[in-house]
Amino acid sequence: MQIELRFFASVREAVGTGKETLRVPDEVQTVGQVRSFLQQRGGVWAETLAEGRALRMAFNQQMTGADTPISEGGEVAFFPPVTGG
Repeated sequence: MQIELRFFASVREAVGTGKETLRVPDEVQTVGQVRSFLQQRGGVWAETLAEGRALRMAFNQQMTGADTPISEGGEVAFFPPVTGG
């Protein structure tokens, strides 16, 4: 399955790109599994997307949890929690 990835703010700075098209293996079926798949790249990918780090995720521009299913051509986005005032 092919998906679009988007990275924002400090996540984008850490991984060095704002977007990427990625073909994931058949066993990658959820947003959380995409995150785990990207962690396997090692280095800054593993560190930036590590479990336990404050990280927000979205699928097709809707905030989501790790168990949300992905679909062909969908967009998965990663970004830090947003604060403001």
